[in-house]
Amino acid sequence: MNDFDSALRPESRIVHPPVQEVTGSRPLGVPLHQSHLFAFEDNDALTRAFGGPDQAFVYNRYGNPTVRSLETAVAGLEGGAGAIATASGMGAINTVLLALLSSGDHVIAQRSLYGGTFAVLADLARRWGVEVTHVAGDDPAEVRAALRPNTRLLHLETISNPTTRVTDLPGLIAVAREAGVLSVVDNTFATPLLCRPIEHGADIVVHSATKYLGGHSDVLAGLAVFADAELHRTVWKYAVELGASADPHSAWLTLRGLQTLALRVRRHCESALELAGRLAAHPAVTAVHYPGLPAHPDHELAGRLLSQGHGGVLAFDLAGGREAARTFTESVRLASLAPSLGGVHTLVLHPASTSHRQLDDGELAAAGIGPGTVRIAVGIEHPEDLWADLDQALAKL
Repeated sequence: MNDFDSALRPESRIVHPPVQEVTGSRPLGVPLHQSHLFAFEDNDALTRAFGGPDQAFVYNRYGNPTVRSLETAVAGLEGGAGAIATASGMGAINTVLLALLSSGDHVIAQRSLYGGTFAVLADLARRWGVEVTHVAGDDPAEVRAALRPNTRLLHLETISNPTTRVTDLPGLIAVAREAGVLSVVDNTFATPLLCRPIEHGADIVVHSATKYLGGHSDVLAGLAVFADAELHRTVWKYAVELGASADPHSAWLTLRGLQTLALRVRRHCESALELAGRLAAHPAVTAVHYPGLPAHPDHELAGRLLSQGHGGVLAFDLAGGREAARTFTESVRLASLAPSLGGVHTLVLHPASTSHRQLDDGELAAAGIGPGTVRIAVGIEHPEDLWADLDQALAKL
């Protein structure tokens, strides 16, 4: 204790406890820096701290040491120049869209998208005059035909939600790049272990870190990764003002989950392939949507684009339609009826009435979602136990 501290009264000392620095060793876990505020010795240093993502930490909207560790880790996994962590996956998507789009701009997006993304684009079109054209995601010529002088963004998903269509990233992104259009790829379903869109030319990769990166259904977070440092800085400036910043504790939980990502993704993929094959042979099932199956329309593309498996999510159509889907999802016992995906638990849901409820019947059909479509996010339970559960639920149809 120095002379200044020793002269303080108890009421002041308890407000200013000593901050312990680690010397002589290093922590194996990333420290949790929960403090949202950082102090400086001079005003010029404080002023500089507001200048960018590479400056000293000043306030959590601008950056935090634990959050920066997560951003650096995922940017490295994706091969990006920088990343912005957000409070949710939709926080990442909205940050990118709102930072880069203006009224009168044009967006090309897949028809088969996460319902939340579809709704945001529809809202931008309705309220802000952003034009949106939806494409299938498997035909570069269709993207080329959709280009306009005001086209600003191409928005894709590596593996679409929930129909698991695999997007021709190299082909579609090449068309966008040739036209000077930025490409944004949602890589949540694939993770950086199965696909790295930046290697195929993507400018921005977004993740719902709530899913596979966190992996334990106990964190809400998102990430946007940028191939270019200047684009990262441009979006960071908007992100600071938008305020969709990641919480340090959420970042810390995501970093903890990231350590077992490779082990979990391998199990997710192996079990999903096994279940997809068995579902395809069941008489109550009319179609199974999983790129690991030879009958999937993108099976060959998936073999070239996805390096270590075909993902942990599959969907299937029940012959009995919406009522059959209700019976099935309410009859599982080991699996849980719940939204989200990417955790250790197996989850089932009916997209038409939940994750994609924003779409009307025509939009659902265009996205490949039928009234009897069920999505399964496969967890890490034993695949035989999972099949026994699905089989008994199917028997009740």
